Amino acid sequence: MIRILLAEDHHLVRKGIRSLLEHVDGFEVVAEAEDGHAAVEAAGEHRPDVVVMDINMPRLNGIQATSQLTALGVGAKVVILSMYSDEGLVRQALMAGAVGYVLKRSITDELILAIRAAYRNETFLSPGVSRVLLEALKAEGSSLEPVDPLNLLTKREREVMQLVAEGHTTKGIAVILGVSDKTIEKHRTSLMGKLGVSEIAGVVRMAIKYGLIFIDE
Repeated sequence: MIRILLAEDHHLVRKGIRSLLEHVDGFEVVAEAEDGHAAVEAAGEHRPDVVVMDINMPRLNGIQATSQLTALGVGAKVVILSMYSDEGLVRQALMAGAVGYVLKRSITDELILAIRAAYRNETFLSPGVSRVLLEALKAEGSSLEPVDPLNLLTKREREVMQLVAEGHTTKGIAVILGVSDKTIEKHRTSLMGKLGVSEIAGVVRMAIKYGLIFIDE
């Protein structure tokens, strides 16, 4: 039996995916999560074999949540769900530790294959994603290592950046992360300095550009 954690912030979409998976012999959905932080916590609690992770979630997006799961050594294999075939996002997901990347428009045909491949510790990419990635690699002759200024940030600075870009206030972020307002201000000042931006609008633009938040899903 393959034990699955399903992380997706849209309730109806999550229920639809769960219904799909529960009709597959050998699959068991052991838990659900509606944001990245909840996914990390649920993976630690339920120890699933595979995490099906939406790329676009509040508080902590799917790539950052995958990175945290990898760092924690939970052992679950992550399959990313996304509407985006952008090769930069695919690279980030793979570098974070994901073993699968499935486009939502192909979810019915490909998610089951991706979960089974992940359980075998094999990589599965939607064909459209594979083509985009391979073409990019051929064009530039490089490795999967992404050029990403967000790599300058600490894990906590990335969390603060995403929450700032989502529109949360300093006080609201402090409550979410369980720290003081001054600590959040310190992190915000630090990340803005590292990124070379002087206003919140610049933080938002960089968060969108480098896939920390999404505006059209």
